[in-house]
Amino acid sequence: MKIVMLGAPGAGKGTQAKKISAKYGIPHISTGDIFRANIKGQTELGMKAKVFMDQGQLVPDEITIGMLLDRIQEDDCKNGYVLDGFPRTIPQAESLTKALANMGEQIDYAINVDVPDENIISRMSGRRACLKCGQTYHTVYNPPKTENVCDVCGEPLVLRDDDKPETVKKRLDVYHDQTQPLIDYYKKAGVLAEVDGTKDLEAVFQDIVKILGA
Repeated sequence: MKIVMLGAPGAGKGTQAKKISAKYGIPHISTGDIFRANIKGQTELGMKAKVFMDQGQLVPDEITIGMLLDRIQEDDCKNGYVLDGFPRTIPQAESLTKALANMGEQIDYAINVDVPDENIISRMSGRRACLKCGQTYHTVYNPPKTENVCDVCGEPLVLRDDDKPETVKKRLDVYHDQTQPLIDYYKKAGVLAEVDGTKDLEAVFQDIVKILGA
């Protein structure tokens, strides 16, 4: 079962990818994890990627796809995998489709966790983080016992720059421009499934399980 997770930043696709991974016993593969593993292992592709990352540049598609293809050919992927954060653009999706076709494989499901922009902005701007221990909270859904104080270590909580409404809005604009077209791409391929991401976590997951089958 080869799955691509789609959805705007803050839609909760990473959380759902982890739950799918645990239920079906297939690895959750994020591009961030692949980059870190290749750089740590000092692979040829990892070292090439590091040069771009150190300069604050985007890693070229051919390097990213090379690392991804190496990863999905490892033993733990023989029953499938969940891709989270890749592909992000149509050229990446086309390269992935072509590479998988060469291996006699294809993506089985592209699951779009659909959440309106205004929900995402309010969701993310309610996040609070403890910079000391890394614990995260939400002012509405998961508030700390004492307002703006970490339950774990007692340090003050902050609204990270990434979660400020104006930053979230910019990230959503980039998403709609670059990544939203993937929804049409996978719809044309006949593998798109959409779930309502405004429901609570467990309800969203149950909807995904219905799509994938128990």
